[in-house]
Amino acid sequence: MNSQKQVCMSPQQVSDAYGLPKGTLANMRWARKGPRFYKQNRKILYKVADLEAWLYQNPVMTIDAHLDR
Repeated sequence: MNSQKQVCMSPQQVSDAYGLPKGTLANMRWARKGPRFYKQNRKILYKVADLEAWLYQNPVMTIDAHLDR
């Protein structure tokens, strides 16, 4: 694997890296929800920064959450 950090990911790469099923990603795109995505012709791409911003925007606070600060 290349030592440079990956900037964009396909839905399959997102599924492999973050555990989000490709079907769920497709449903979120159709509903205009979820992480920001880009289309290049028929190819769907997600920027890693957009994915991570979306994932971390609404954390669930747990009893131990104060220990993570």
